[in-house]
Amino acid sequence: MRAPTPAPWSGRDPGCLADLGKGAAWHEGGVEELGVGPVWEDAARASRRPYTCLFVEANLIREPLVIFVCATTGQGDPPDNMKNFWRFIFRKNLPSTSLCQMDFAVLGLGDSSYAKFNFVAKKLHRRLLQLGGSPLLPVCLGDDQHELGPDAAIDPWLGDLWEKVLGLYPVPRHLAMIPPGVPLPSKFIFQFPRESPSRSSQELLITSPDPQDPPSESQPFLAPMVANQRVTGPSHFQDVRLIEFDITGSRISFSAGDVVLIQPSNSAAHVQQFCQVLGLDPSQSFVLQPREPGTPCPPGLPRPCSVQHLVSHYLDIASVPRRSFFELLACLSPHGLEREKLLEFSSAQGQEELCEYCSRPRRTILEVLCDFPHTAGAIPLEYLLDLIPQIRPRAFSIASSLLVHPMRLQILVAVVQYQTRLKEPRRGLCSSWLASLDPAQGPVRVPLWVRPGGLAFPEEPETPVIMVGPGTGVAAFRAAIQERVARGWTGNFLFFGCRHRDQDFYWEAEWRELEERGCLTVVTAFSREQDRKVYVQHRLRELGPLIWELLDRHGAYFYLTGNAKRIPVDITEALTSIFQEHGGLSESDAATYLARLQRTLHFQTETWA
Repeated sequence: MRAPTPAPWSGRDPGCLADLGKGAAWHEGGVEELGVGPVWEDAARASRRPYTCLFVEANLIREPLVIFVCATTGQGDPPDNMKNFWRFIFRKNLPSTSLCQMDFAVLGLGDSSYAKFNFVAKKLHRRLLQLGGSPLLPVCLGDDQHELGPDAAIDPWLGDLWEKVLGLYPVPRHLAMIPPGVPLPSKFIFQFPRESPSRSSQELLITSPDPQDPPSESQPFLAPMVANQRVTGPSHFQDVRLIEFDITGSRISFSAGDVVLIQPSNSAAHVQQFCQVLGLDPSQSFVLQPREPGTPCPPGLPRPCSVQHLVSHYLDIASVPRRSFFELLACLSPHGLEREKLLEFSSAQGQEELCEYCSRPRRTILEVLCDFPHTAGAIPLEYLLDLIPQIRPRAFSIASSLLVHPMRLQILVAVVQYQTRLKEPRRGLCSSWLASLDPAQGPVRVPLWVRPGGLAFPEEPETPVIMVGPGTGVAAFRAAIQERVARGWTGNFLFFGCRHRDQDFYWEAEWRELEERGCLTVVTAFSREQDRKVYVQHRLRELGPLIWELLDRHGAYFYLTGNAKRIPVDITEALTSIFQEHGGLSESDAATYLARLQRTLHFQTETWA
C-alpha cells in the first residue's frame, strides 16, 4: 500500500480499531487468528504506532474514525467481548446525532453455512448509520466458506479502505510509511534468566485455580479424566468417544445447553519436530517482556516459561496458516528462493496458488515450515508469537446432567480424521489429543471450564420440547433429557438420526429404558439401512400432525443441533411444509410463523461447520 499525495497534516489522531471478535483472550491475537491481521499491520505501518482495541463505550462519541471488526455467534448474537458495547450502542435514549462526527467502516467475520451469516456486522452497520455515522465503505462480509477464505472479500475492501483513510488522515510529511517487506517489531521480547526455574512449566501449568473463583480461560480447572470409551462399532468409519471428567472441588456448575471448553495440546512428536526444524532448545527458559507499554502478556504462560511448554501448550503449529503467516515469514526469510515463493503466496495475485498449496489439502504450519527449512531455521524466537496463533479452546456440548451424574461432566467427541492429497491423514487437534489420553494407564488431567451455550430450555414442566439431533448433535439433548426426567417433566420428543442402528446409535439402551417408563418418545432415522436414504427431516414430515399440534396448541419448543451444511435448510423446509399442510397456512404465512418461533426462542439451533 502506498500513501496518496499528502494533504496538510490535520493534527488529529485518526482514531482506533475496535476488535469485537470471538472473545479472544488477548484481542489483537483474536483478530489475527480470524484472518484480519493485515488490518492491524496496515494501520501500524501507516501510523508508525500500534493500534489498540476500543472498549470504553463512552469514548466512542469523541472518535473521528473507527474501524469495527466483529464476528457473529449463536443465534445471530454478538460475541461475549462485544456484549457491553452492544447494549450501549443499542440504547434507545442515544440521540440520532450521537456519532455525526464519526467516519466508520465495519468488517464482518462470518461463515455463510450459518443462517445468520455476518448478522452482527450488518446490524451494527445499520445502527451506526441511525446514530449519524458516516460510512467510508459498505460493510465487508468476510466468509470462511469461500475457497480463499475471508481474504477474498477483505483484500479489495482493505485497499479501498486505506485509500479513503489516508486521504482523510495523510501520513505527516516528516514521516514515511514502513515499506512492505520490512517486518514490524515483534510484540514481545524474550528475556533469558541466568538461573533455571525451580519448577517446571508442567508443574506451573497444573497449579490449582483460586477456589473462590469458578474456572475460566485464564484459570482452567485441571479435571481428572475418569473414562474414555469408544461408543461406535468396530467397523464404523468414525471413532466417537464418550469421555467423562471428575469435577469434584472445581466450583463448576452447569445446566442443559451449556458447553465445556477444553484447551488441547500439541502431540509430543509434533513438538519435537518443530523444535528440530527451528533449531530450538526445548529446555531453554525465557520471560516475555512486552515491547510496548500496556501490552498484556498472553494469559496462561508461566513466568518463566520453557520453549517446550510454549510449543506444547500455546503455539497452534497444527493449524492451517493464513495469508498473514506467509507475509511475515517472507519478511523474516534470508533465503532468496524461499523468500520469493513466500512473497508469491502472500500476494493478492498468488491466492489461488496458496489455496492449492495450503487451504485445499489442509497443510499445517508445521508442514509449511518443513517445506521452507532455510527460512524456518532463521526465525527469531521473539517472532514466534507474531507468526503462529495461539491454540484456541474447543467447545463441546455437555452430554450429562448434574442431577443424574453429580460431580461428573460427560462429552461426546467425534475424532476428526480424514485424507487429502497429502500423505499424512489430517487430524483434529483436540479430538485426536483427547482420544490419545488413557486414564487406565495413569492419571490424566485436562484443562477445562464451562460457559453458557446457545440453547435455552423452558422452565415450565408442562411445556413439551422437540429435539432434533442427528449424529453427535444429540449430546446436548441427552443433558436436557436427563435434567427434565430427573425433575419429573414429560413431553420429551427426540428425533435421532445416524447411519446404522448397530454402529452409531448413541445411548440406545438409555433411550429405550426412558421410553418404557413413559418419559421420552424417540423417533429414529437410520439412513443406510434401506435402499432409500432416510433422514430426520423425513421422520418430521411423517409425523407432521403431531409436530403442528405440539407447536401450535401446546407451545412446544423446537431444537436443532448438528452440522450446518445442509441440516438447517432441510429441517426448515420440512417445518414450512408441515405448517402449510397441517396448519393450513400459505407459503408466506408459514414463513412468518417460523420467524415468530425463532424470535420467541421457540425454535433454536446450534450448528457447526
